[in-house]
Amino acid sequence: MHIIRNLFLLIVFLFCTNAVKAQKIELLQQGKPTSIRGLSVVDDKIAWISGSKGYIAQTTDGGKTWNWQQVKGYEQADFRDIEAFSDKEAIIMSSGTPALILKTTNGGITWDLKYKNDDKAYFLDAMDFANKKHGFILGDPINNKFLLLETTDGGDSWHPFTNQPDALPNEAAFAASGTCLRVNNKTLNVVTGGSTARLLTFYLKRNKWDALAIAIKYGQASQGAFSISDDLKEIVGGDYSHDKMRDSVEINVNQTQVVGQSPTGYQSCVEHIKDSIYLSTGTPGSNITTDGGINWQQIDTISYNVCRKAKKGRLVLLAGDRGKIAIFHL
Repeated sequence: MHIIRNLFLLIVFLFCTNAVKAQKIELLQQGKPTSIRGLSVVDDKIAWISGSKGYIAQTTDGGKTWNWQQVKGYEQADFRDIEAFSDKEAIIMSSGTPALILKTTNGGITWDLKYKNDDKAYFLDAMDFANKKHGFILGDPINNKFLLLETTDGGDSWHPFTNQPDALPNEAAFAASGTCLRVNNKTLNVVTGGSTARLLTFYLKRNKWDALAIAIKYGQASQGAFSISDDLKEIVGGDYSHDKMRDSVEINVNQTQVVGQSPTGYQSCVEHIKDSIYLSTGTPGSNITTDGGINWQQIDTISYNVCRKAKKGRLVLLAGDRGKIAIFHL
């Protein structure tokens, strides 16, 4: 029996090892003077990116070619997040001062200003939509409340959410990949860092926020939870100022399994690919798990800020500094 069991475990190990080896990340292009943190993949053909110095790009052929632009009049804007609905319609969000929200309905030919705030206290971190009409934007805390803006008309108008979540002293969110905020038809979900690391969940039917402390490294302004997966099961983060440290950079929200092998250092984004497969990325490289976050293995050492899967389809893209865009092959 011991021989049969050991043989079975060996077969499983070899299968998992070969499966991970099959994953690879292919660099598609780089060289633009922009740091990309916003990425929205609509389907297997259409995707948009947004970055610093007012740069936007769009693909309609699955990432083979990209149409780049600097949004006229906003060349100094840092577009930290983007939400796209088609090859024609997208919304971009700028962090810093002024805080900006722009929308296009003609594929980026023109961009209409939908929101502007010159208050230096406003710093927008992330944007997500439950559906095409209903969306939210998260910002850093003001007067001990996280800023939360809401739209119910597809981004044409924005207003403060009626129930802003409480923030602890020196708690913040990170505008690293647009994925510290995840929204669906039932809940709003925010992961935080700084003085603490928490998962804040708002239940729409109950009109109530719940807070859960999470075991990711925190205590400094550079530390905490940076991203939660779209299925709300995996959280990644760490310390971006010491990005090679593997100490407490990932957690499974269910906490039913002890992590065997964590990602290799700070990770700014995590995305559910399919089944028990998740992809994470950060400045030290990208990692994959095929067992729901119990064991992670590094598959690439190139620095990226964000990884996103198609809302409808299988296309997975990554993006980062100096205009880097890559595709993930499963």
